[in-house]
Amino acid sequence: MPAIVLQESDRVDWAIKNFRRQVQRSGILKDARRKRYYLKPSTLKRMKRQAARRRRLAHARRRSGS
Repeated sequence: MPAIVLQESDRVDWAIKNFRRQVQRSGILKDARRKRYYLKPSTLKRMKRQAARRRRLAHARRRSGS
Protein backbone atom coordinates (compact mmCIF):
# COMPACT_ATOMS: atom_id res chain seq x y z
CA MET A 1 0.00 0.00 0.00
CA PRO A 2 1.48 3.36 -1.02
CA ALA A 3 2.09 5.82 1.78
CA ILE A 4 3.49 9.33 1.96
CA VAL A 5 5.21 10.58 5.11
CA LEU A 6 4.81 14.33 5.43
CA GLN A 7 6.87 16.76 7.40
CA GLU A 8 5.88 20.24 8.51
CA SER A 9 7.61 21.91 5.56
CA ASP A 10 6.10 19.68 2.83
CA ARG A 11 3.48 21.07 0.48
CA VAL A 12 0.11 19.29 0.24
CA ASP A 13 -0.05 19.47 -3.56
CA TRP A 14 3.35 17.78 -3.75
CA ALA A 15 2.15 15.03 -1.41
CA ILE A 16 -1.01 14.40 -3.44
CA LYS A 17 0.97 14.26 -6.68
CA ASN A 18 3.49 11.87 -5.14
CA PHE A 19 0.73 9.66 -3.71
CA ARG A 20 -1.07 9.46 -7.07
CA ARG A 21 2.19 8.49 -8.76
CA GLN A 22 2.80 5.72 -6.20
CA VAL A 23 -0.75 4.39 -6.60
CA GLN A 24 -0.35 4.30 -10.38
CA ARG A 25 3.01 2.52 -10.18
CA SER A 26 1.69 -0.08 -7.75
CA GLY A 27 -1.15 -1.00 -10.12
CA ILE A 28 -3.91 -0.75 -7.53
CA LEU A 29 -6.35 1.10 -9.80
CA LYS A 30 -5.64 -1.16 -12.75
CA ASP A 31 -6.31 -4.20 -10.60
CA ALA A 32 -9.53 -2.69 -9.20
CA ARG A 33 -10.83 -1.97 -12.70
CA ARG A 34 -9.98 -5.49 -13.80
CA LYS A 35 -11.77 -7.03 -10.81
CA ARG A 36 -14.80 -4.77 -11.05
CA TYR A 37 -16.89 -7.59 -12.48
CA TYR A 38 -16.48 -11.29 -13.14
CA LEU A 39 -15.24 -12.46 -16.52
CA LYS A 40 -15.45 -16.05 -17.58
CA PRO A 41 -12.09 -17.71 -18.23
CA SER A 42 -12.98 -18.18 -21.90
CA THR A 43 -13.74 -14.46 -22.22
CA LEU A 44 -10.42 -13.58 -20.56
CA LYS A 45 -8.59 -15.85 -23.00
CA ARG A 46 -10.33 -14.21 -25.95
CA MET A 47 -9.52 -10.71 -24.69
CA LYS A 48 -5.86 -11.62 -24.14
CA ARG A 49 -5.68 -13.10 -27.64
CA GLN A 50 -7.19 -9.94 -29.14
CA ALA A 51 -4.79 -7.71 -27.18
CA ALA A 52 -1.81 -9.76 -28.34
CA ARG A 53 -3.03 -9.50 -31.93
CA ARG A 54 -3.37 -5.70 -31.64
CA ARG A 55 0.15 -5.46 -30.19
CA ARG A 56 1.53 -7.67 -32.95
CA LEU A 57 -0.17 -5.63 -35.70
CA ALA A 58 0.98 -2.34 -34.18
CA HIS A 59 4.53 -3.61 -33.93
CA ALA A 60 4.43 -4.75 -37.56
CA ARG A 61 3.07 -1.35 -38.62
CA ARG A 62 5.87 0.44 -36.77
CA ARG A 63 8.53 -1.79 -38.32
CA SER A 64 7.22 -1.39 -41.88
CA GLY A 65 6.95 2.41 -41.52
CA SER A 66 10.65 2.89 -40.71
